[in-house]
Amino acid sequence: MSSADIEIKKLKKVYYKDKMEIPVLAGLDLSISAGEFVALMGPSGSGKSTLLHLIGGLDTATAGSVRVGESLLETMSEAQLTSWRSRHVGFIFQMYHLVPVLTAAQNVELPLLLFKMKSSERKERVKTALTIVGLGDRMDHRPNQLSGGQEQRVAIARAIVTDPDVILADEPTGDLDAKTSEEILNLLNLLNEEFGKTILMVTHDPKAAAHAKKTVHLEKGQLEREEFSNRQPMAAAR
Repeated sequence: MSSADIEIKKLKKVYYKDKMEIPVLAGLDLSISAGEFVALMGPSGSGKSTLLHLIGGLDTATAGSVRVGESLLETMSEAQLTSWRSRHVGFIFQMYHLVPVLTAAQNVELPLLLFKMKSSERKERVKTALTIVGLGDRMDHRPNQLSGGQEQRVAIARAIVTDPDVILADEPTGDLDAKTSEEILNLLNLLNEEFGKTILMVTHDPKAAAHAKKTVHLEKGQLEREEFSNRQPMAAAR
């Protein structure tokens, strides 16, 4: 599986409400190495989710630069960004955004329908992704037949089925109980440590952030500080 580093320079984002400017990011600089697991924390309105959306090409910057691997996002058209996202970024959100009438396997398969790929290859990729998240025996279950934690696992499988370079997670445990949250975070650790995925996770929960190798704190759209974790890798912890 592939991975990518992220380089952000002098990143600014301003939104407009009527004629009023609402600055969100104010000249942010940030580097994330390929294969890092980084937690992004800060008070409401500090720019966490906006930064995630800019890195994932879901939004465009007012000024500054975002590089993911070899790709400079500010040089891309909307069509190019759409194509780039589908190949290089996996998104995980607090709400699972599963299609209720589709099975787990069909939900996971959706991103692959954008590619020219044999049906047999799609099915194999789906099976692999669901097995990685521990749901190889739930492929034919619909979302209403799954628990919240299982639904989030399906969403994670959907995020990794295209073998993205980067996984962007926005409060992925915000709607889950403590035990299930820990299971999902351990799964993210697995994707980071065993498969080398670069992961950036927005969270308000210090316990969730403790699973990351580094925590970045934002304050009023600027980098306030960075902290490195002393958490042991999963294999060592066992």
